[in-house]
Formats: sequence, structure tokens, C-alpha cells
Amino acid sequence: MKDFAISDDPAVQRQLDRLGSLPLPGKGAIGLDTIRTLLDRLGNPQNDLPPVFHVAGTNGKGSTCAFLRAMLEADGKLVHVHTKPHLVRYNERIRVGGELISDAMLASLLEEVFDASEGLPASFFEITTAAMFLAFHREPADACVIEVGLGGRFDATNVLRRPAACGIAALGVDHADWLLQKDPSAPSPDQPLVRIAFEKAGIARNGSPLVTQNYPSEVEYRIAQSAHAAGSPLVMRGRDWQAVRSEQGIAYRDEKGELALPLPAMPGAHQADNAALAVAMLRHQDAVTVSADAMASGIRAARWPARLHWLAAGPVTEAANGRSVLLDGGHNPDAAEAIARYLAQVEKPVDALVGMMAAKDARQFLSTLAPHLNSVTALPIAGHDHAPLEELQQIAKDAGVAETSTAPGLLAALDTLPSRDGGTVLIAGSLYLAGKVLAANREFPD
Repeated sequence: MKDFAISDDPAVQRQLDRLGSLPLPGKGAIGLDTIRTLLDRLGNPQNDLPPVFHVAGTNGKGSTCAFLRAMLEADGKLVHVHTKPHLVRYNERIRVGGELISDAMLASLLEEVFDASEGLPASFFEITTAAMFLAFHREPADACVIEVGLGGRFDATNVLRRPAACGIAALGVDHADWLLQKDPSAPSPDQPLVRIAFEKAGIARNGSPLVTQNYPSEVEYRIAQSAHAAGSPLVMRGRDWQAVRSEQGIAYRDEKGELALPLPAMPGAHQADNAALAVAMLRHQDAVTVSADAMASGIRAARWPARLHWLAAGPVTEAANGRSVLLDGGHNPDAAEAIARYLAQVEKPVDALVGMMAAKDARQFLSTLAPHLNSVTALPIAGHDHAPLEELQQIAKDAGVAETSTAPGLLAALDTLPSRDGGTVLIAGSLYLAGKVLAANREFPD
């Protein structure tokens, strides 16, 4: 899905317009040949980077990257970070030495990569990934944190020779139209979670530890097969490392010893799992040293916008008439489960504003949230292929939500919310929608 990035800088916008004109990879064109050829023309910058932490997963990989970055920086390290998608500005995807990439560097790199791609069927993802590798190659740093975009096996970032460590966060079924295509070299799509695990474990590399969470036994077996085939030492939660969350903190343990770690500042019980995965990745590699104190400080310091994010004072919260506004860009069933668990502890009643992309499973998403919601207002996501509003409204009705409606936009939806004293407004269903909400509230990720 193209993300229609915009910029206030004319030079950047020219390159973003060029990106917007590119096709996404076609169903029969998925592979790494194009990105490898493009990087070869650019001098293979991906082969000469600071130590890389490569993170895949369905949910939690962005938060895991945030924890890795915070822990490394707490230890005094200079860190490059690549995450996706952006929320408000494209620059959010590439953090160079701790700072968002400058407009001047971004425009220059994209132009350079476009020039090198002449004659290649390069996609949006391949152009932007190559630009990221150039930035991380040319600017000094102590470590890189790189988030996988889609899947793993054929993701454009999956050209690294030997990362310091690879990690797989929580797994679930998402992007099924891409990741569950029929492929004679892959497990059957009839076992969707096993197939997803196979795709994610495609980032395993010879000699690089592959650190995993807990999964069903058949999923763990599939990941173990991939790790063995790649020559990657497998570091499994429950076997090679343990982490137990309590009200007092996270009790972490592996062969190197025990750590008493704090709970994350980021809300949601699942963030303790993401923090623990980041700790396990750092403790099972030897390219970068990070102290236990820095790990603890990083857990407290890490932030990840648009994930159980309470909006600050601004135009959106003002329009909510005194109610607190909770924003989450989650859009798949597992994300809905995490939101639902958190809603159990927020101020009631909860009125939801929901916008979702047409390709997402809105029925399962809303069915999971429905028991916690007093109303649902369906919203469009301007500039994107979003689900029809009447369809979202009907799905919410079918799920048992008492009050349902549609609105032409965010502020209109806030203006027509049911009149209540107190309570919570939830805005959810899409990271694209979340970005528009942050921009409207003048909260710009930095």
C-alpha cells in the first residue's frame, strides 16, 4: 500500500512524488533480485554498516526497535534507526545518529538512488530501502536498528550479510494477500501462522543469533527449521531466556544471569514482552556492549507514538470536550486484543472513532473491541483505499455496539459524539489514520 507521503520541502516533495508514481511489487515479482542489483550499482552500502539489529514480526517489532534504540542510546551509543511506516513526515522512517534525517540529505539520497535505478523495475520499498542503507553507510554510528517492513524473507531490508542479532516479535496473521500466496518453496497457506513464521524467519543469517518470543509449538518448530537451514543460532524464549512480568517489574533470566528490570513507561502489558525481546537480543550478541543499567534506563525512556498513545493538549483533545483521547494505529486481530486488554482499565464509557484500510479484517478487529465500546463512528482515511463507512458501521452494529454512525472527517466525528460526562475517546484502526490525528493535534513525532 502506497502511503502518499508529503513534505513542506520542495526538493523532498519532488522525490516523494516520484516515489508515489512507482508500482508496488506485483504478485509475481516478489524477490530480492532488484534490490540486490540496485545496491550493487550503489557500491553495496549494506555490507559496510555499524552492527545491525534486524527485527521482524507481526506486532511489536516497532516497539522492540524503540526499546533497542533507547537502551543503546542510554549506554552512550550513537544509533541509526530505520522504522516504518511514518506517521506524519517521511523523515520519521530514517533516524541518522539519533536525529531524523534532514530534508536536504533525504532529497539528495532519493535522487541518487533514483538515478542508479534507471532501467530496473524498482519499487517504492526498494528505492527507499537503498536510500536508508546509503545514509547508514555514510554517517558514523555505533549501531543500527532496522525494522523489517513486510514479511521478512523477501523484504527489501533482507540483504544483510551478518547482523549482530535478528529478532522476531509477536506473530499473527496480517498482510495475508502478500504473505499467504501459494509458493511451492514455502509451507502451505492452509497453515497461516506457520507460513507467517516461515516468512518472518527468512531474516535468519549464518552466525547471527535469531532471538524469538513464545509461539505455538508448530510455529516454533518451523522457525527452528529456518534457523538451522541458515546456520543461525536460535535463542528461544522459554528455553534460552525467560521474562516474567509482575507489578514490580520484569524478572529476566538467561545463561548469563538474572536481571530485575523496570516496567516500560509505554502503556500496555505487551510492552514488557517487547522490552524483554530487546534485552535478549542485546544479551545474545557480542558486537556491541550494553550495560544492565542502560537496559533498565532504556526501558523507562522508550516511546513509540500512536500505540496506546494518550494525546496531549491540542486541537483534537480540545474538540473532545474534556474527554481523554487514546490513539492506536493497530489494525489486525492481535493489535485489537492488546487494545481491548488496555480498554478494560480506562475511564468508561468508551466512544470509538474507527477508520480502516479496505484490505484489513474489520469484522474481527471490531468484534474484539466491541464489548468495551459504547459507540463507534466510522471515519474515512483521506487519500487511501479505506473501508466503506457504511460497511464499518454495519460491522459495529453486528458486533453489538449500541450506538453507531459515520462522519466525513475527524473533527466532524468529535463534534457529533454522544453527549457524556467523562469517559474516553478511542481513535483506532489504521496507522495512516493515526498519522492524520497526530498532525491535526500538532503532535509531530521527532
